[in-house]
Amino acid sequence: MLQVFFGKKCKFVTKIQKPFAACVLAVHLGVMQNADLPFSLPTTALMSVTGLPYPLLAKGKVREVFDLGDALLMVATDRVSAFDVIMDEGLPGKGILLTQMSLFWFEQAAALTPHHLVDRHAQRIRELGLDYPELAHRSMIVKKLKPLPIEAVVRGYLSGSGWKAYRESGKLFEYELPSGLVESSQLPGPLFTPTTKAASGHDMPIDCGAAADLIGADLFRRVHDLSIALYQMGVERVASAGILLADTKFEFGTDEAGELYLIDEILTPDSSRYWPQAGYHPGGPQPSYDKQFVRDYLESLDWDKTPPPPPLPDNVLAGTLDRYIDAYAAIVANS
Repeated sequence: MLQVFFGKKCKFVTKIQKPFAACVLAVHLGVMQNADLPFSLPTTALMSVTGLPYPLLAKGKVREVFDLGDALLMVATDRVSAFDVIMDEGLPGKGILLTQMSLFWFEQAAALTPHHLVDRHAQRIRELGLDYPELAHRSMIVKKLKPLPIEAVVRGYLSGSGWKAYRESGKLFEYELPSGLVESSQLPGPLFTPTTKAASGHDMPIDCGAAADLIGADLFRRVHDLSIALYQMGVERVASAGILLADTKFEFGTDEAGELYLIDEILTPDSSRYWPQAGYHPGGPQPSYDKQFVRDYLESLDWDKTPPPPPLPDNVLAGTLDRYIDAYAAIVANS
């Protein structure tokens, strides 16, 4: 049976019937601490990683990367971003949930492709946890690879920027589509829609020809085919949990010999659009297991989407964290 967490309550169901709690509660982190997860969630958000003896190489919206010498340490903080702005508040334990979901999916993906986790990964994480227990569940130790300059986006449904493009042109970027589709319609088949990889701001769509020019035709074909296969793997595995994988993005890198690796995060709510199957109805936006709850709140404000961000109230923080927990419980605990 699958254990699903809705706010303060916990119940057992054979499938997800109500993916999101109707009640929006004040922050209840003490309750979350006792939730039946294989790890505990902190009571305060980790917004920045300090006190490590390793050089900081990069600091993204969520992750911070440190140089271990033979490998990289990737730590997922609890920061939340929306519209490319990092909020002042975080979600305690979000980085743990994202990391544990990625580790689950890397294990599944290993049947299809090499990935960036180092050998003896679990052992090395345990050793890290002896000195830095607060980092143990939110960290990955990964190979030093050269990231490709594109993000590999796969779409199975018409949503987000894809829906906007279709409304404006009748096409999904470079792809011809049937007329009469509506928001959240399922596509005839999964489509590969790569983007540029921006250091800051928005990634921008590029067509497949331009992506092939960037990384080479042979490598592009491998990335294209592997991305579709990984998406299909995700679709099939979450279907049993009553979830639709609308779209997702992957990142890849190469080693010095040119071998291709799956890197970064994989099939998390931050990199994917997950919808509940129950109640799916094309013709508008769908409820989502991610930070869309934050975006919807921010859209209701008179805010120009530039720093500084407005404060997030407790009920928005609690409701968003609930969605990340629901996603972990449904996808990982159900497999």
